[in-house]
Amino acid sequence: QVQLVESGGGLAQAGGSLRLSCAASRSILSFNAANWFRQAPGKQRELVATITSGGSTNVADSVKGRFTISRDNAKNTVYLQMNSLKSEDTAVYYCRITILGSTYWGRGTQVTVSS
Repeated sequence: QVQLVESGGGLAQAGGSLRLSCAASRSILSFNAANWFRQAPGKQRELVATITSGGSTNVADSVKGRFTISRDNAKNTVYLQMNSLKSEDTAVYYCRITILGSTYWGRGTQVTVSS
């Protein structure tokens, strides 16, 4: 079992930055992939960013050039750096990690961007 705790959300102005963290309760060295999702009110949860065990990353077109996913194995933490925030980035952000075929979700952190 792995517990994931997201942090770093909050209120930001349009054009500002936030860095989200997803801390795992155990080592993520053996993880298959880590993702950040987001869900805005009344909308479906959408995939925002992915990082694989090999270090390959991918982000959604809507955040390309603005968001970056990374990981720190020593800290068992995955990050989402969000720059040039827009009001449409307002959502609850969730991290998900797949380890040895099992998938774990965090409880989410709210990001609100004011225009």
